[in-house]
Amino acid sequence: MNIHKKLDTLEKLAAIGDATAYEPAGDSPQAEGALLHGPTALEAGDYLHCVSNVMTPKGPKPVLKGMVTTACEKNCFYCPFRAGRDEMRRVTFTPDEMAAAFDRLQRARIVDGIFLSSGIVKGGARMQDKIIDTAEIIRRKYAYPGYVHLKIMPGADYDQVRRAMQIADRVSINLEGPTPQRLHALAPKKDFDTELFNRLQWAAQIRRELKAENPYAKVASTVTQFVVGAVGDTDLELLGLSAQLYRQINLTRAYYSRFSPVSNTPFENLPEVAPLRERRLYQASFLLRDYAWEVEDLPFQGVGNLELGLDPKRAWADLHLRQAPVDLMRADREQLLRVPGIGPKGVDAILKARRQGRLRDLTSLHRLGIQATRAAPYIVMDGYRPPQQLQLF
Repeated sequence: MNIHKKLDTLEKLAAIGDATAYEPAGDSPQAEGALLHGPTALEAGDYLHCVSNVMTPKGPKPVLKGMVTTACEKNCFYCPFRAGRDEMRRVTFTPDEMAAAFDRLQRARIVDGIFLSSGIVKGGARMQDKIIDTAEIIRRKYAYPGYVHLKIMPGADYDQVRRAMQIADRVSINLEGPTPQRLHALAPKKDFDTELFNRLQWAAQIRRELKAENPYAKVASTVTQFVVGAVGDTDLELLGLSAQLYRQINLTRAYYSRFSPVSNTPFENLPEVAPLRERRLYQASFLLRDYAWEVEDLPFQGVGNLELGLDPKRAWADLHLRQAPVDLMRADREQLLRVPGIGPKGVDAILKARRQGRLRDLTSLHRLGIQATRAAPYIVMDGYRPPQQLQLF
């Protein structure tokens, strides 16, 4: 009887399938994909589509991406779980069921981490309780010390956000749109300011409170997600808000999920957004977060979008550095970070190396782990511009 009960729970996970792919859970969202496993002590089945390779703050891990329920009372126009979408099979887990399923998979070494989300039934606060209860069981009953990522529901209360940040490694508070108007066009039953944006502000306040109480306390990092390209949102809007969140509330990262139409939704006939737009948004977002760039530095085109054919750092460098290259022996940290092929670790290596001697050629950059060929058109070394390999294409 006990065996049948466990298999029933795994069958519920199979019913969710890879639908959780709509919500990134780690630090390499474009690389996330379902793991393929061979036969194990568990029955191999479609529930493995709920397992994704995820780069977490604790390193790369196979993470279970689960949902408390796939039922939802919201009517978000793009979402496979929207109310009234008949072809979506609805399944619901109790906190004990989900926690036990995770524990079974974790002990079988199929997963080592969980991302837990949910549809909304009878309000976001009710579903937040179930998400938190599941995480509490995983932490206390099963004594799991590893990676836990929890979704914060629209309308969750302050104490729920606080508790989630105490027991999780990461929490998601997804804005979906970059402005109240864009969110209304995506999800007319959600309120940008009162249900979502102020939860991000709460998270920042809670982090300060918990650290003031105990500087060594573990407090979850905070992320958000945007749906890109369904309702006319521009890269300028998305990146402008991202920059604000990085600086004002210590956001760990923004996810940019390109729109892909789902059958039997109001947006089923809208065009799919090009993967390259998503890639450019991530590249620009990292410049804002890690390279001390301002939004005004990004090379937007007339309509407020980035050029798809060129990464934004190189596009900026082509405009500003080809005629005024950076002297690697004299430039400060911020100037070095502007050079294509040189990241934060590369800057540290250059600053250390030039205290010990001169950087004279591209070979010396290669030895520092820098993409010297990419940097070559934009730098001066030993008083001269280094020779460049001609680009044939």
